Amino acid sequence: MRVSHRNIYANMLTYMNHSLTGLVELNLKASSQKEINRPSDNPIGMTRVLSYRDSLKSMEQYRNNIDTAQGWLGLADENLMQVSTIVTRLKELAQQGATGTFSGDNREQISYEARQLYQQLIMLSNASYEGKYIYSGHKTDTPAFKEALFGQSNDGSINSEDIQNISGGPSGTILVQFLEDGEIGSVPLEYRYSNNGGKTWADGILPASANPDDPVVMDLGGVQVTLAAGSEVAATAEDDYNDTSGTWLWVRPTAVYQGDDENGVDVEYFGAVGGLSTDATGVFRSNIMVRIDAVGASIGYSYSSDGGQNWTTGNTVPAGPPASLSVPGGFLEVDPLPAQGDQFVIRPNRALMHVEISQNETIQMNNIGKDVFGGLYNDQPVDLGKPGSNLFETVGKLIGYLETNTQQGAQQALEELTAAHTHITTYLAGVGARENRLALTDSVLYGLQLNAQERKSKIEDVDVADLMTKMAMQQITYEAVLKSSSTIMRMSLVNYL
Repeated sequence: MRVSHRNIYANMLTYMNHSLTGLVELNLKASSQKEINRPSDNPIGMTRVLSYRDSLKSMEQYRNNIDTAQGWLGLADENLMQVSTIVTRLKELAQQGATGTFSGDNREQISYEARQLYQQLIMLSNASYEGKYIYSGHKTDTPAFKEALFGQSNDGSINSEDIQNISGGPSGTILVQFLEDGEIGSVPLEYRYSNNGGKTWADGILPASANPDDPVVMDLGGVQVTLAAGSEVAATAEDDYNDTSGTWLWVRPTAVYQGDDENGVDVEYFGAVGGLSTDATGVFRSNIMVRIDAVGASIGYSYSSDGGQNWTTGNTVPAGPPASLSVPGGFLEVDPLPAQGDQFVIRPNRALMHVEISQNETIQMNNIGKDVFGGLYNDQPVDLGKPGSNLFETVGKLIGYLETNTQQGAQQALEELTAAHTHITTYLAGVGARENRLALTDSVLYGLQLNAQERKSKIEDVDVADLMTKMAMQQITYEAVLKSSSTIMRMSLVNYL
């Protein structure tokens, strides 16, 4: 059979290119240290590698979230430990102030330390992590608390709802003594006040309301107290310094919460019915959109909990009025009847911040300041369920009683400080529990990461020793092809003539 030079050249090029291609492929694997460099190398293996990469990215993000949450909770842990230490010291001061052998000068002396501890509590309640205040809810750019004034009476005749506003800022507690019996707002009432614990007094007159039920303003020098009309006060004589008889008012320090909360639910109405009243009751995890589809003997409506992307239709309720529409988390009450096509949006207040730490698993990383420290919110003391649990109010009362030499008040503050201390330690335990959960979850994720990396490596990474052996063999093959090709190309019939 005749073999042409053209066939010889073509075959030599094919053999050389085939050997060279194998060598280049092995060189690419050596440089990348990867067994799979393109999908065509191993389609099934590439699919598994991409799946592992996606899982590893998710786990990396979860661990980043855990690190952030650990930062917030670690700061809160240390923060509340310091608060607990301060409350312990305040209890010691209250116990001293409640001692019958202590004089007015002694109580005044320990009141200075109580004031400083109050200032320290304000600072701790405004703790921030990476420039974000940890007790302000979603208002992370706003300090959680600011110093303020509030008051309380000895006999309950002036309660917290009667004190509508206090403006100004004295250096110490102001003690007010009423010198006339009467109803606030109905008649002018004489009083006197002292801002140095009763050492000196200034007189004043509380005016009558300009109009029935209008509030009145009590002038206390640099402080103005706005009082609601209607409270009955009892007088004591000017030479009677017994603050257990008659009506006495203490204007003392507290703190106002400036963050947001989880308590309220707002309802927005989009329609043409005038005077429509709406109210949402329940526990809503997200915004709920409600659409009125039909109005007749019954009301047909739809709702969406994902911003209107998906709607649950075919819901009906009796027309009422009022109409009570059942939605995820609670009910929407509407009165009078809405019109077809009307829409409502239920917007729950949000203050708690959650981060995802694994698939479908989140954890709370902040605390709502008013639920921890109390203070004032919406111009009224925060109700934490148990008397005395409101730390800022209790500390404010203690300072007021110490600065005005009130032994019985110091004893009362001591009892309330015990309740406040229990409340703080309960929150501290909750923070510690979340820290433990984060540590456990992080440990589990770390193990899963190692496992996923190992499995991905077995599919994707090269065996270096095996690769070097293959490269050496491929190089020998390529050199053999070159040498044999060179030998064949030098052969000619002329060599035998």
